[in-house]
Amino acid sequence: MKLNMSIAAISILLLSACASSPFGKKVKEPFTGSAYESTNRFWRASGKGQSTQDNIARGKADIDAKAQLAGQVNTTMKQVADQYLGQTENANAADVADKFQSLVRQVMNTDIADLRKIGEKKFYDEKTKEYTVFIAYEIKKNAMLRFMKKQAKVDQKIDERQRAVIEKIIDEELAKTEDEQ
Repeated sequence: MKLNMSIAAISILLLSACASSPFGKKVKEPFTGSAYESTNRFWRASGKGQSTQDNIARGKADIDAKAQLAGQVNTTMKQVADQYLGQTENANAADVADKFQSLVRQVMNTDIADLRKIGEKKFYDEKTKEYTVFIAYEIKKNAMLRFMKKQAKVDQKIDERQRAVIEKIIDEELAKTEDEQ
């Protein structure tokens, strides 16, 4: 009797271990993994787009990837500026931070400096008659930071004191990326 109970208990454990995940089957999409994640030298992002027209699917993937990149750059630069301004106890910290964020947004709204496509894959599902496109991009951080520094020099809305602070912030980030190479 104990043997039958033990066999039944083991069978239940084995069957429950073999059951599928409550989330469904795990799917591996293109451009995932550490080779497509941001590092100290690169910002990286990938996008996915679906449509019945391949050019629209590609456009959606392109916008998705670029939006992710812009978010990463903006978030990183906001953290750096906040940290720097907090350490220096700058009297005009809020004003400088606002100008710095405005500069970051302005740069991101123009052509992203040194944007490189590192992969694109297109799939067609005959059942749904839909294209799915995956695109991966990267930006070399030091090229982007140099571009931001150049933009800060020509921006008429930034006074000399604020420009000096912004350039110092960018120079510190540039030093970090160059240390990693």
